[in-house]
Amino acid sequence: MIRRLNKEDHESVMMLIGHKPAENLFILGDIEAYGYDSDIQEIWGQFQDDELIAILLRYDKNFIPFSEKDYDVKGFAEIINHHSTRFELSGLKHVVEPIKGYINRSVRKHSETYYAKCTGLSYKVDDEKIKKATYLMPLEYQENIEMLCSIPEFALGNFSIESRERAEKYKTGRTYIVRNEEGEMVASASTTAENSQSAMIVGVGTKPGFERRGYATLCMEKLCSELLAEGKSLCLFYDNPAAGKIYKRLGFTDIGLWTMIRYEGLE
Repeated sequence: MIRRLNKEDHESVMMLIGHKPAENLFILGDIEAYGYDSDIQEIWGQFQDDELIAILLRYDKNFIPFSEKDYDVKGFAEIINHHSTRFELSGLKHVVEPIKGYINRSVRKHSETYYAKCTGLSYKVDDEKIKKATYLMPLEYQENIEMLCSIPEFALGNFSIESRERAEKYKTGRTYIVRNEEGEMVASASTTAENSQSAMIVGVGTKPGFERRGYATLCMEKLCSELLAEGKSLCLFYDNPAAGKIYKRLGFTDIGLWTMIRYEGLE
């Protein structure tokens, strides 16, 4: 049986997803932020013998399913297909893959990236050394954006002062930076989608010309140490195996692949 979930179902929802906060970062964050009664969000659940075994969350035009068992793929697809405008389906590949064949829309874009998580650093960081990584302050927002845009892989990124301000206001993200001896900002690392149990690492980069000097690693060590001390699981996406090796040295392990499919709307 599939039905809309409400706040009375929250305990069942947490039993399903709460023990895997990295895998369910987006679902957890959206539930904490918008609950079960928001116009921008809907949550459905499949029950089997009164046990919640699968969940489908819609935030605006984005759908994310999660289950650790075989679930009613056709039932979830039917809910998604009722959405007439363009939408996005994303999630762990093994959860999303069965639904694809039942979505009756044209695909605009299909992508897969590696998804990794960290519940503890693999080595003890130098507490004195990581003091060189400092919390990004409002007066530094524009400088940080310009630095990130100078990095080729971030050149088309959607960075803005407003997004930095929102992250600070709602505590959904933070950034640490490193400056060189001349005072120039040369690296940074950020979080997004922070919730009470997990956070996603994003925007890890070094200004061209300053690579391979350990600046970005310092940012990561400071950021990860702080988040782990708060009891949060960390996760990140990467599509570059070289970057994957760096993250794995820190203590990240692969969860699997994350699939994102953007569909056209009905004409």
